Amino acid sequence: MSVNQRIESFEREGLRFDVVDTGPIEGELVVLLHGWPETARSWAKVARLLNEEGYRTLVPNQRGYSPGARPRAIRAYRIDALVEDVVALIERAGGGPVHLAGHDWGAAVAWSLASSRPDLVRTLTTLSVPHPSAFIRAMAKGDQLKKSYYIGLFQIPFLPEWLLSNRPTVFRRMLRGSGMTHEEIDHVFRDLVDSGALPTTLNWYRAMRYPSALARTSKIKRPTTFIWSDKDVALSRDGAELTADYVDAPYRLVVMEGATHWLPTQHPEAVAETMLETFERAS
Repeated sequence: MSVNQRIESFEREGLRFDVVDTGPIEGELVVLLHGWPETARSWAKVARLLNEEGYRTLVPNQRGYSPGARPRAIRAYRIDALVEDVVALIERAGGGPVHLAGHDWGAAVAWSLASSRPDLVRTLTTLSVPHPSAFIRAMAKGDQLKKSYYIGLFQIPFLPEWLLSNRPTVFRRMLRGSGMTHEEIDHVFRDLVDSGALPTTLNWYRAMRYPSALARTSKIKRPTTFIWSDKDVALSRDGAELTADYVDAPYRLVVMEGATHWLPTQHPEAVAETMLETFERAS
């Protein structure tokens, strides 16, 4: 397949992943990775702004989200597999290097990919979730351990998906408390609950119990920007401030004051502007 053709999907190890491919077909490639409990839809506003500036964006619905890529085994969601999925997309698009960005769990994948395959990455922009080693250090100080309580709850078999699916007011209250709007919450229910994807997307959390070759992400060697918001209910300032220790390249921390965790949907202009500045500094 020519790299100058649209990519609507790609396959890896028998799994089929859906992709939203927009922008000038010959523009520089930007790969955008969503987090939980969102899908490629969460990057739509940012992608449109980048497209207007001449960039082509590829936004996959990741493992557990795409209907054709929902393996049941928890081990299938180890970070190694999640990274290799994105590597397969980049190779399908011509092999990179690409501008890589991720939010929430997508940021965790982006950090690991930039560490393990720097040859595929031109710049790195991560939102909300700090470098994995900074996150681990932050768990030992401040309030990060308290903020991460839900990770422990999600380890319980069957109960979380049953509760979130069958007691919608509980899930809606949880999402509303994190700063999501009613419209964003409706998208979560359509894309995860109604589609049957909720159990497999929770496997991203459950797979954290398994050893991974990428568990100790090394220092990043590519120009990097980390965006953190001070009203994030899940990620502390400690992790944001410690991340600088793990980037051996031009680095910038951008703090969005008054913003919640949901940066791509609620602050697309600021996110896109920050990304474009990162691209330009690396050119």
